[in-house]
Amino acid sequence: MHVTGLDHLVLTVASIPAAVTFYERVLGMRAVVFGPDKRTALSFGPHKINLHPAGREFEPKAERPTPGSADLCLLVDSLDGVEDHLVACGVAVLVARSTRTGARGELTSVYIRDPDQNLIELSVYQDGTQAAS
Repeated sequence: MHVTGLDHLVLTVASIPAAVTFYERVLGMRAVVFGPDKRTALSFGPHKINLHPAGREFEPKAERPTPGSADLCLLVDSLDGVEDHLVACGVAVLVARSTRTGARGELTSVYIRDPDQNLIELSVYQDGTQAAS
């Protein structure tokens, strides 16, 4: 067996409505409701982030699910105007554009936090690569 990609991940959040509002408004994701339990996920491209409400997580779950414990790097199509967009959305930039190393090479990244204080890295590959290959 060889791992070939990432389908989805789970964030434990204090408030699903607050998380949905942030990820839709600030990052352009789309909320979807799925399954018989009416679970909520955030969809973007071929990926999704499932949201679990803190204290009412779905089974099976992480051993110690906690809001604010994630550190995510999201590839974006461009960083052009990102700082102005974040300021307009009332989101503080923690770390301005800086060079980092991603899974496939050098990234230019901007760091912010979501409503649960998860660290969100918004990145573009310096070689122009946008999606997993």
